[in-house]
Amino acid sequence: MKNTKNTSGISRRNALRYLGAAGTGIGLSNFGAMQSAFAHTVTAGTPTALSPFYLPPQPPLQPGPGGIDIRTWVRSSQTNKQFSCVETAVAPRQMGPAPHIHHDLDELMFVLEGTATVWVDGKAAQIEAGGWHFRPKQVIHTFWNGSDKPLRFIDMYFNQNFEDFLEELFHQIIPDMMKQQLTPADPGIAKRIAALDARFKIKTFPEKRQPLIEQYGLKA
Repeated sequence: MKNTKNTSGISRRNALRYLGAAGTGIGLSNFGAMQSAFAHTVTAGTPTALSPFYLPPQPPLQPGPGGIDIRTWVRSSQTNKQFSCVETAVAPRQMGPAPHIHHDLDELMFVLEGTATVWVDGKAAQIEAGGWHFRPKQVIHTFWNGSDKPLRFIDMYFNQNFEDFLEELFHQIIPDMMKQQLTPADPGIAKRIAALDARFKIKTFPEKRQPLIEQYGLKA
């Protein structure tokens, strides 16, 4: 099932750190962005009244051939920019993004299936299915699937329309990179990623990713 996309002009600003440094495998299948027909455009300075909306069940998201996939459920434009969330699927033994810091974004993870490993300020914690993990702004963090089973979780975003960051990354930048057989080190790709990071005030530490891959025996 695919989302119904609001064609009335939803304001979009973009969405998450590109999931990994050079060589990161990221699945490009099943990137349907969930958008309700009840989504509302927020007029600058005049928040619209919220309306109820329903998102029907979907089949569980699969990681895809590259190891990670995302699917947007609630958009910030549906909640007057108060809240949004995405579903993420991660293949077994798959590393996530390079460690990074959000200047504005608070995020809350709820694990649906499997076990997520969340790394915050140098310490790793395992979050099993049914568990929650909160990461406030301005702490360095990342995540991965260190188990031999699939991982799925919902990431909830507050104070920023981070789903837009993710969709620009997954639906535009990475597909362009793969189509042209480029890497994140390509000057054009690197410039687009840097501009995306700057718009969402994200600082990434790519040099910290490979040591975690080696330490925990993960796939890049």
